[in-house]
Amino acid sequence: MNDPEATVFLGSEIANAPPDRAAFHVIPVPFERSTSYGGGTAAGPDAILEASWQLETWDGESNPSLLGIHTQPAVSIGNDVEAVMDAIAAATARAVVAGALPVAIGGEHTVTWGVAKGLLQSDIGPFGVVQIDAHADLRDRYEGNPYSHASVMRRVVEAGIPLVQLGVRACCEEELQARRDFSVLALDARELVVGNRMAVELPTDFPEQVFFTVDVDGLDPSVFPSTGTPVPGGLGWYQTLALFESVARQRHIIGFDVMEFAPIPGFHAYQFAAAQLIYKFMGICQRIRPSGR
Repeated sequence: MNDPEATVFLGSEIANAPPDRAAFHVIPVPFERSTSYGGGTAAGPDAILEASWQLETWDGESNPSLLGIHTQPAVSIGNDVEAVMDAIAAATARAVVAGALPVAIGGEHTVTWGVAKGLLQSDIGPFGVVQIDAHADLRDRYEGNPYSHASVMRRVVEAGIPLVQLGVRACCEEELQARRDFSVLALDARELVVGNRMAVELPTDFPEQVFFTVDVDGLDPSVFPSTGTPVPGGLGWYQTLALFESVARQRHIIGFDVMEFAPIPGFHAYQFAAAQLIYKFMGICQRIRPSGR
């Protein structure tokens, strides 16, 4: 990114709110270590932040920027993956302590484990994860790596965090067994897309607090070809927004992330779409919980 000021989400329209006066903390995490097909997710956060400068503050229904948006400095990425996860956890905890929703921007999906660690360490009480993804990400290891992007949800469920998966359409036998072992509720793409379902019903015993994670490959490649492992037959734009809102109306969203965005040079529409997706999610949170908390 050429302009250092463009590291502030929506910085063309609003000032970077003080950390304790913002409903949302945007946390850029340019981490990419285990992508297994196409690469480029390390450039995702900068591209999305830069594209956010083209957003309107009015999202079509409300102005979530009025609640305050604080963009944290990008998480420093070193060679030690566990240290990176700890740094992500610390950034997440800073958002929680400030009374804000952490909004992480990746980077590969492994980042979500660092966010989950931060939420666990913040002692906010029980929470569940709802995941939109083309892949289940429930392998114990992929290519011998327990911190692979293909293993991130395995780390989540092993930590005792309940999981609901939406839109998956690439899943191996090991992951199917993991779903059974860890009581994962899965509404896969065949059911959601073919049935054009715009809402889901969470189990009655699912935690009241929910962290929502989106791998952009969960949406159809016609919306986001800009990702390392695209799979046809994914969710549509309005369907994704509707599913997020459906969850937000049933539970308290305590944060969300958008992962695995890999910009395609010369095709700026996709990073704008990623920035808009984030802002639309903020708007849904604002309208359902006007205080943003």
